[in-house]
Amino acid sequence: MGENSEQLVVGVAQIAPVWFDRAATLEKVLASVDQAISCGCAIVAFGEALVPGYPRWLERTNGAAFNSPIQKTMHAEYQRQAVQIERGDLEPLCARARAGEISIVVGIVECPPDRGHSLYASAVYIDRSGSICGVHRKLVPTYDERLAWAPGDGYGLRTHRLGAFTLGALNCWENWMPLARSALYAQGEDLHFALWPGSLHNTEDITRYLALESRSYVISVSGLTRASDIPSQTLHRELFVTNENEVFSNGGSCICAPDGSWVLEPRAGVEELFVATIDHARVREERQNFDPAGHYARPDVMSLNVNRERQRSVDFTDD
Repeated sequence: MGENSEQLVVGVAQIAPVWFDRAATLEKVLASVDQAISCGCAIVAFGEALVPGYPRWLERTNGAAFNSPIQKTMHAEYQRQAVQIERGDLEPLCARARAGEISIVVGIVECPPDRGHSLYASAVYIDRSGSICGVHRKLVPTYDERLAWAPGDGYGLRTHRLGAFTLGALNCWENWMPLARSALYAQGEDLHFALWPGSLHNTEDITRYLALESRSYVISVSGLTRASDIPSQTLHRELFVTNENEVFSNGGSCICAPDGSWVLEPRAGVEELFVATIDHARVREERQNFDPAGHYARPDVMSLNVNRERQRSVDFTDD
């Protein structure tokens, strides 16, 4: 399936992080990339905040307690394990993408050096040449996520060509934001990646809805987190892991076709690489009767303005 092929082999990697361990989690991601390459995938995707993991401790340890020593030590370690792209943390992934000629979508907890020590839930797109082509920071962290992550900006609301497809990605509940979706539709998106930390209750309804609304393929890729994935040496583990058999998030990864039918029904409770072939002709067939950015857009009546400037704390003017 060549670069301009109508068909695309996609990989959906539903894996668990080695929680609070950036390096070990990246090793697991690389292993899944290798598996996807061996399966002939043109692209492989991973869930939200997979590296180094979702902030599970917050809801169980009174995360909103002000000046709590527990919250301070947990956050400090979480920040230490976060991904700094500028430092080269993702270079092993870029090198593997380049060597295997595969594109990668991966959810990270990002700590950009020009934003102090604040963290962002970011969706990163690496193309088959190994270039980081997109970093989208989650616009609105949800509920207790706001205690760990800062709100992002519109810089990453961009699409990318892959074969006959145009892909875009949003994080978790951003997928409920109509205007964020519309910004991607208007750029020709017809292959949408919805990144989730995990859980079937998040993916089984919205995936089909987004596919029907956009007349696009929608890939929901989820993480998986079990008590056994929380290393024994994790700070304050005993406070939020009370049952060693507990599942914090059970996956729910799935793929939906542009007519709302399942290509891959939601899969829960398994750590696995799912592989499917999608066909761009199906997009064009379903756009015949409804095209959200085309003949159903009515820009003469309704319009959307999107600010895609990267937020900065300060602008310097030097001699």
